[in-house]
Amino acid sequence: MSLVTEFKEFIARGNVVDLAVGVIIGASFGKIVTSLVEQVVMPPIGLLLGRVDFSKLKWVLAPENPSTEAIEEVAIQYGAFINTLIQFAIVALVVFLLVKGINRMRREQAAAPEAAPAALTPTEALLAEIRDELKARPRV
Repeated sequence: MSLVTEFKEFIARGNVVDLAVGVIIGASFGKIVTSLVEQVVMPPIGLLLGRVDFSKLKWVLAPENPSTEAIEEVAIQYGAFINTLIQFAIVALVVFLLVKGINRMRREQAAAPEAAPAALTPTEALLAEIRDELKARPRV
């Protein structure tokens, strides 16, 4: 089997395509959550806490020296970290709710009574009779 043919079979598998779709949707969802946290959730929280902009909160370890370009400010940006924690909490909540919904659907499907087997078609019924007759004959 050539490398190209094997690669085509690999890509054509459903689970690889599903994984690719999941990664693309996950990346887009991450951008939505980032925007939600930074532009919708954090401004009212900052306003309630005295007009604090969380994205600019930091502890400066070494201030920037304006006389030289080589030394930049060294700071721990804990405000950005707080934003990231809130983003994580939102993503975790959404994933939890998604898994909870899927588990509920699975429980409902498992609890649902199974449907009665479909009636045999005339051909299937005839084949079943032939099979039963062959089983009933003594072997020679």
